[in-house]
Amino acid sequence: MKKKVAAALLALACLASLAACGKEESPAAWTTADAQSILDSGAFSEELEELDCDMAWMLYRLGDAGLDRKQLTDGAIRRSAGATCEELAVLIFDSEGAAETAKKALEAYIQSQIDSNRDYRPGEVPKLEGKWLDQRGNTLLLVVADDLNAAQTAVDGSK
Repeated sequence: MKKKVAAALLALACLASLAACGKEESPAAWTTADAQSILDSGAFSEELEELDCDMAWMLYRLGDAGLDRKQLTDGAIRRSAGATCEELAVLIFDSEGAAETAKKALEAYIQSQIDSNRDYRPGEVPKLEGKWLDQRGNTLLLVVADDLNAAQTAVDGSK
């Protein structure tokens, strides 16, 4: 009987250790340093203008999505002055739920950009359709770039 209990406990210990090994750590949150790495990567075909969080709030219509301005706590936002649709945003929120809501707002923003540029700047539409939009915890990353691979490579090595 003691051998059966010991064997059962050993089996449980093995299962527990396997389960612990199988857990993947979630990637680190996006940071403003990531934004700088992407800017320095050569991913953009032109120099992007810096925007503050208040402008990003309005641009991405985050209030219309049901968020409060205080929920956007920090960020790094760069955008084309108008020649292209290229942009970069790292948005930092006070909660993961706020970031999830904001991600939906950014998806709607990108779709509106696609719709409005289809006839105006059709060459920019593939950049918009191929955008990189990623949530990590309470942070969001949006990249619309000429060379998306360069942007991804710039942060792949830094994480």
